[in-house]
Amino acid sequence: MSGGPPHSVLAAARSRIHTTNARPMMTTPRRTARRPFVPRVAAPREPVDPAGIGRRVVRRQAKGMDAAAVAAALDDARFDARQDSRHEGLADDVRGRAELAEWERLDQLLAAAPAGTVYDPDTDPVVQDELAAEAAAAADREAAVREAQRIAARADELQALRELGTLEQTEPADGDEAVRDELTRRAGGYVQADVDAWLAHALAAHRGHYADPAAREAAAGLLPPPVLAHAALLAELARLVPGADVDELTFAARLATTEPEAAGALADFLTRAHPEDH
Repeated sequence: MSGGPPHSVLAAARSRIHTTNARPMMTTPRRTARRPFVPRVAAPREPVDPAGIGRRVVRRQAKGMDAAAVAAALDDARFDARQDSRHEGLADDVRGRAELAEWERLDQLLAAAPAGTVYDPDTDPVVQDELAAEAAAAADREAAVREAQRIAARADELQALRELGTLEQTEPADGDEAVRDELTRRAGGYVQADVDAWLAHALAAHRGHYADPAAREAAAGLLPPPVLAHAALLAELARLVPGADVDELTFAARLATTEPEAAGALADFLTRAHPEDH
């Protein structure tokens, strides 16, 4: 045995040193599995339209003007345009050209109106048509943002199910084809074999929203050929061998991935082999 102090003495000494030099204890929060960062979908900004800005400026200036005032403003705009044409930097002035064109339109509009008429953009049919088009475009942009947010949320949900190993038991929903594309994008463009197989099995078995024939028909234009070929082949194999286990049909995924045309041709052949079953 060693001649050193007993272990209990050393432990006590260390304990005293630790107590004397004690510092506030720092606790590290438990780490959880972190998912890849996915940026939130931001609302798209309204595109800059110099021509539209120019037209709106003219309309504000022209509000309340009669034909004579608009004609004078048109003369000024034409003079400015001639001056600008002499400067190389202003030769391609989109806004300036739009302003001139708008003054010309308003001049013609008031020339054809009864005497004494003043310009009012609220009664200008061209302005009202533009406002309606802008409102429709804004509504489309908002709808696109909501759809992108829905896709992102569903992609998060499916990713969580993948991590839990329960994706195969999940019923597909309308729009999951776009969610598949989002998951592929998040993976750097690499095909997500488990997601593709999940959709192929669901399409073959008419599960989830694929119970609707319209959804199955739409899938033909939303899913890539390998997934469609996989689904077609699975459907025919399930018809020929109804009790086949999923693990027995993994070859179908490999064939559809590497040779989608061959897989589709095989599915068609099996269909013709037993047409009475369809």
